[in-house]
Parts: sequence; structure tokens; C-alpha cells
Amino acid sequence: MSTSIPEQASYTQSTAGMIARWQPVHLGHAAVLRALCTRYARVRIGIGSANVQDVRSPFRLEEVRAMLDLALADFDNYTLIPLPDLNDGPRWRAMVQEKFGALDVFYTANPYVRELLQGSYRVVHPVALLAPEERIPLDGTTVRLAMARGAPYAHLLPLAVAAYLDDNQLVERFRSEFGLETLAIQTIIQSKE
Repeated sequence: MSTSIPEQASYTQSTAGMIARWQPVHLGHAAVLRALCTRYARVRIGIGSANVQDVRSPFRLEEVRAMLDLALADFDNYTLIPLPDLNDGPRWRAMVQEKFGALDVFYTANPYVRELLQGSYRVVHPVALLAPEERIPLDGTTVRLAMARGAPYAHLLPLAVAAYLDDNQLVERFRSEFGLETLAIQTIIQSKE
């Protein structure tokens, strides 16, 4: 169960953590990440599924690191922590606790991660970081689907991230490796609805 966070001023010397796949880093992510780095003295950002490259995690660890660094270019109070999938919830929780250490608060929108970590950390939904007018309802699936379709996608990303993807031909690689699978999964999902 998520809890609301106290006044921002009380957190100026504290540590927060968050884990996501960041595939790719989009404007919704960027708003949350900027809020985290503004609000907290130290931020530990986990890169989930760091050992996986598939249709849901098409970008490599070093590419995700680069996107996060570009989205957070104005901050130096964060640490990036790669976290592999272990396919074992209790082992994964222990790994997170070891790598993240003590935190004042942990942010996640993932119900399974919330369930795993709520006994270890105070868990809050990331939407609590943003005022309603700052929230950007966007997810990685939407961005990857636009990329797979060849539709405009750059407007869904921070400018520096869009430029990085374009400059390194990463969208073209995504389309060739996972574009058809992305479209097929979306077709299956839509047909079930």
C-alpha cells in the first residue's frame, strides 16, 4: 500500500531509491527522476532487468545508463545500480537490500516490487512526487510501440535521449530486432480486450 510523503523540506538530507527498466527513458520517467533528484540528497536508481535484452527490454545496459545520465545531466546526486532478473522474488529482494542499503523511502509503480519490498522499505508510488499538472501519463510500452510502427516518438522522450537514440541508430536496431514482436504482442493484447 502506498503512503503519501511528508513535506519536501523534511527530506533534504535523506536517501531515496527507485527501480525501473527505463526502456527507453521517456518524459514520464524524466519528470519522476528530476523530482527525485531535486527532493532528496541522495538517489539510488536501479536499472531493472539489467541482464535481459528482449522485446520488453530492448536496450542494453550501457545504453540505458547513457539515457539516464542524459535525462539527469543537471544532477550529480544519483547512483545507477544495475539489477539483474533472478526469477526468484526473495533472492531479488535480498539483492536489492544489499545493493541499495538503507533508504528513507523507495518508489515503485510495480505492484510485485511493492509487495516484495514493503517489509524492507517505506514504499511510495512515484506519482506522489509530482503535482497533478506535472504528471505525464506515459509508459515504455507506448514509446516502443510508436518506434515499432515507425510513428513519431521523439516528442515522447527528453530531447537529449531522442538525439542519443537517433545518433546511435538504436531505434533502427530496435525495429530490426524487436519491431515485429512488439507489434505482434500489441495485436494479441488488443484481440483479447
